[in-house]
Amino acid sequence: MDERDDIITLVDDEGQEEDFEILMTLEVEGQEYAILLPVDADEEEEAYIFKIENQENDEYTLVAVEDDEEYDNVVAAYEAIMEEMGEDQE
Repeated sequence: MDERDDIITLVDDEGQEEDFEILMTLEVEGQEYAILLPVDADEEEEAYIFKIENQENDEYTLVAVEDDEEYDNVVAAYEAIMEEMGEDQE
């Protein structure tokens, strides 16, 4: 299998591994976020939003966004970027 820089493996609380494609990273109000989509997702599955928390040695941790207002702000920023990208392609 080819190594891809845009694929990461996350492990859930039960130890199950799942591969995700990194659709985008973006900054909202000084905080960095990652938009991830399961590699085997169907067309109707929604992406996941994770907060990126930088650790030592250039490592990072992804943390689920649980605050509704924070989540809505990231979704709005993501949608604005996607809309702008769509306009640029026309």
